[in-house]
Amino acid sequence: MFDQFLCKAGELVARGEPFAIAEVVRHVKPISGKAGDKAIILSDGTIWGWIGGGCAQPTVVKEGLKALNDGRPRLVRISPTSSEEEGMVAYNMTCHSGGTLEIYIEPVLPKPHILILGRSPVGRALAKLAKTINYTVTVAALHADRENYPDADQLVPNLDLSAIKIWPQTFIVVSTQGEHDEDTLEKALETRASYVAFVASRAKAAKVIQSLGEHGIEQARLDRVRAPAGLNIQARSQEEIAVSILAEIIQLSRVQTMDQKDQSKEAKDPICGMTVEIASAEYSSDFEGQTFYFCCGGCKQAFDKHPQKHAVAKISMRES
Repeated sequence: MFDQFLCKAGELVARGEPFAIAEVVRHVKPISGKAGDKAIILSDGTIWGWIGGGCAQPTVVKEGLKALNDGRPRLVRISPTSSEEEGMVAYNMTCHSGGTLEIYIEPVLPKPHILILGRSPVGRALAKLAKTINYTVTVAALHADRENYPDADQLVPNLDLSAIKIWPQTFIVVSTQGEHDEDTLEKALETRASYVAFVASRAKAAKVIQSLGEHGIEQARLDRVRAPAGLNIQARSQEEIAVSILAEIIQLSRVQTMDQKDQSKEAKDPICGMTVEIASAEYSSDFEGQTFYFCCGGCKQAFDKHPQKHAVAKISMRES
């Protein structure tokens, strides 16, 4: 089983997919999870492996997704008598099988990937600078070579993107300097990259984008282009422009993480007190015009037997 776990993790790393590893580091009977049990949590909430059933699994998935969002590991305790401790996320859960479970969760995130399209002094400076902060760098340009891009992880001597792995965490910088500007920018917009920037003056960028619009590219796609590329720091030299682009990429990645946190709306399970993410909640019940959300089917069943009792208890907790 451990070999399978390592193989699964290796496959995800090779594909550049983010995931979190959860491992049980301590347990107190009779809970089903045991020390050494492991699971992988994918970014879509899928779990592979075993760390315990009941309320433990959705709790670990929830904390695993949080770890993927903020990039920070965490130690989670699930117990009927959990209390907050420094450095530990505690869940006081009365609906599970009893006992205590402590799980360490570690996010495994791919390096940010910068894809530079085209040849230019700015592109060369950006490739060098990105490697100093441990980013993955791919350069696709006509006649791209190691002499001009010694720091790139991957060189593609043309503008064919089919052989390049592009995912949402890929940041594309189009720096073509008049060589196939429209075609290259259009190819960049066809990808699922979260960032597409065009190194050009404001006037030139406007003309290129207008040309793409006249050739049928929908406005929603054109609005994705960041031009001129980079933050406005009054950059002049090619190195300063590269710094401004990298700063914009770093800023965007932080803002995306904050937005993901802000978008998550949560409710408290009236039975066990667990926090439940509303958007992904599988169990809910409506009572007197209000929706109640549950971490598992057992909590929902307990609520449905005596909804008046539990609904009143929840309102009382809120008022106090």
